[in-house]
Amino acid sequence: MAYTEDSVKSLKSFLVSHGQEHLLNFWEELNPTERSDLYRDILAVDFENHLASFDRCTRKEQGAGTDKDLQPLPAEAFESVFSSESDNERWTRLGLKEISDGKVAVLLMAGGQGTRLGVPYPKGMYNTGLQSGKCLYQLQAERIRRHEILASEMYGSSKSIQWYIMTSEHTKRATVDYFKSNDWFGLNEENIIFFEQEMIPCVSFDRKLIMSSKSSLSRAPGGNGDLYKAIGNEGVLQDMLKKGIRSVHCYCVDNILVKVPDPLFIGCCLERESDCGAKVVCKSHPTEAVGVICQCNGMWKVVEYSEISLETAHLKNEEGKLLFSQGNICNHYFTTSFLEDMVQEKEKQLIHHVAKKNIPTIDGTTGNPDTVQGIKMEKFVFDVFQFAKRFTVLEVNRSDEFSPLKNGPGAKSCTPEICREDLSRLHKKWVLKAGGEFEGEGLCEISPLVSVDGEGLDGLVAGKTISLPVHMDSRPTQPTNGHSNGHSNGVNGLHSKL
Repeated sequence: MAYTEDSVKSLKSFLVSHGQEHLLNFWEELNPTERSDLYRDILAVDFENHLASFDRCTRKEQGAGTDKDLQPLPAEAFESVFSSESDNERWTRLGLKEISDGKVAVLLMAGGQGTRLGVPYPKGMYNTGLQSGKCLYQLQAERIRRHEILASEMYGSSKSIQWYIMTSEHTKRATVDYFKSNDWFGLNEENIIFFEQEMIPCVSFDRKLIMSSKSSLSRAPGGNGDLYKAIGNEGVLQDMLKKGIRSVHCYCVDNILVKVPDPLFIGCCLERESDCGAKVVCKSHPTEAVGVICQCNGMWKVVEYSEISLETAHLKNEEGKLLFSQGNICNHYFTTSFLEDMVQEKEKQLIHHVAKKNIPTIDGTTGNPDTVQGIKMEKFVFDVFQFAKRFTVLEVNRSDEFSPLKNGPGAKSCTPEICREDLSRLHKKWVLKAGGEFEGEGLCEISPLVSVDGEGLDGLVAGKTISLPVHMDSRPTQPTNGHSNGHSNGVNGLHSKL
């Protein structure tokens, strides 16, 4: 973007009026290209709204209420997969019909890098050490394909499931290239839509925008709640509506056990005519570090574990169960009409959350590298629950559906080792239920293209003894350019003795 002497003079005056004149401290030292970059970077900021958002979220933090305002979930909003097998079967049929009719989309939040895993690429590309060598993206792609097949088998035909993948400035190119190099993991390229969440300026405690260099502002992703703004700005919602999508299953990339899309969950929300839904797992103990879904002053809310006092966390009901036990696993259902309302009206009402961080910057006088305590402003995907007219909470089995990958090998929790063991444990349960037995020790891995929920295994394993380790696969779908993390790939077919 071209600048002139007059336009720079006007910009300086504007920045002074907003208390941000420090952004041009090093203007005279910059070359023409750097000046253009900085000029464009500053003009891209909506200072009025950004600083107003900063003021709102810092006031909110200072005036936050206590957990005495919290109420447990009312019974009429709660369903459980443990309650009725007939309900589960009926909901699954409803969900598969929705898939067959082409009304289902999957919305993946995949903006995070694998930094905490010790790798420089997007988390979805990570291989946890499965025998197949499959990364998180491939497991999810194959689950999507299998559900298309199941819908077709039940209803005679099935339209494609649309997969929308939210990336960030740091992950989009690597993610798109990875999918392309692996032939879209067997899905149709036209059914996979990548879009990007915006990066927003970081702000110091004294309300100053932070600079990352003499010619650029420090920016960070606006949290997974930036989803709603992004699907509007990037044309995703318009694409959903054009394609006749009604049910959207939204989830985070790092859960190796995620059922995607889950016809049972979709069917449950459809039957209850819900515009918004969330899966939960029962907390393992009162102080488990997960957010809790509850009500606050009559509105649906996820309360972070750090916001709940020890006294409240240990409260129990008449049956002796934890009063606030519904742990959020970032696995949600939305109707497109609900999303349309969020994009057009409600998103603007969301207040950012304060994330206090040490942010790399430059010294305002010397320009030397420095670090400052500042605020990254974030919105969370569950912030919109408060606007739901009919909300459904579905309790699911943790061991079947939730094993997040958060930390690198050797950590105490949420590691690649734990994730692959949890997946193996689930697949072993499927085999035993289908009438198979095991001998030896090792992992059991079943390709999603063979089974996504234990279905269809009877003819393969019933009455047979399977030697561990085993990998049951149906076709060659290994990544051609993946990251092995030192693990070798498994083989196709049934890699075991039967």
